[in-house]
Amino acid sequence: MKILLDVMGGDNAPNAVLQGAADAVKEFGQGMTIALLGQEEVIRKAAAELNIDLAPFEIINCTEVVTMEEDPVKAARHKPDSSLVKGLTMLKKGEGDAFVSAGSTGALHVATSLIVRTVKGVKRPALATPMPGIQQHYLLLDCGANAECRADMLNAFGTMGSVYAQKVMGRSNPSVALVNNGAEDHKGTPMYREAHQKLKANPSIRFVGNIEPRYIPEGKVDVVVCDGFVGNVVLKLTEGVATSLLGMLKPIFLKNLFTKLAYLTIKDGLRGLKKMMDSEEVGGAPLLGAAKPVIKAHGSSKARGIKNAIRQAKTCVENDLCGTMEKALAETMAAAQD
Repeated sequence: MKILLDVMGGDNAPNAVLQGAADAVKEFGQGMTIALLGQEEVIRKAAAELNIDLAPFEIINCTEVVTMEEDPVKAARHKPDSSLVKGLTMLKKGEGDAFVSAGSTGALHVATSLIVRTVKGVKRPALATPMPGIQQHYLLLDCGANAECRADMLNAFGTMGSVYAQKVMGRSNPSVALVNNGAEDHKGTPMYREAHQKLKANPSIRFVGNIEPRYIPEGKVDVVVCDGFVGNVVLKLTEGVATSLLGMLKPIFLKNLFTKLAYLTIKDGLRGLKKMMDSEEVGGAPLLGAAKPVIKAHGSSKARGIKNAIRQAKTCVENDLCGTMEKALAETMAAAQD
């Protein structure tokens, strides 16, 4: 198995990406090769600074870099020798089994759609990530790939999310909800009201209606559907609130001897909560609907986040995520026509 890694993508590239790759090789690298895509001189210099042995890796020199500020379409079309575009091209040609990048979400989404393409039945891939909930984890999509969506796209996201929840997450008859500013059918923008009706009429899913943002963290539904702008806000607000609340607890427990003793009794639980809420533990989000595994790591990923994104890519390949998705979508579409 070969994982293609964009070393130049992300806020902390190349050092965090290289360290994450090195950690991945040590922890679960058996039977896996990681190809490092980027400017070879930069990669070797960073590896020397970090004291990382590059012997286990394949280095693929790329002369161009896609920055966060660039127009996604222009970057995808006019920078063929960038680590992002070159990696996706190699994936398309079968020269790798999965691609991981912490770079520009827009460029990754556009380039994936143009180069790797989508499985049959999917027009636009969506970023989907499991999110922590009180009752259970839920799948959020889209969480950043498609900032503006049509109603039929949200309907497709509902089908993809339901299939993923059933086939990959192991949920039986998963529930699907649409993010909105009220539970009533008539709430929301015209597009969201139209999407509600389409999801309600979708025979391939179990649609349970609108869900207000304050109820999302309860984890009572399996799949939460929204456009990429709203989803990215939900994702980052959840991360920010979790970090803030955990930070606020520290001075409370350090207040006096009694609070310190109280902390000792619950520290394991707090550590577990912190780990559950940590985006670095998830690693990244798959572009659900892409023809081959493409993992978008968080732009601010540190080494642990990159390592876990590689782990996720490895799992997607081992479980044939894309093949399973295509087959399941074909089954649901056939069932809808009967």
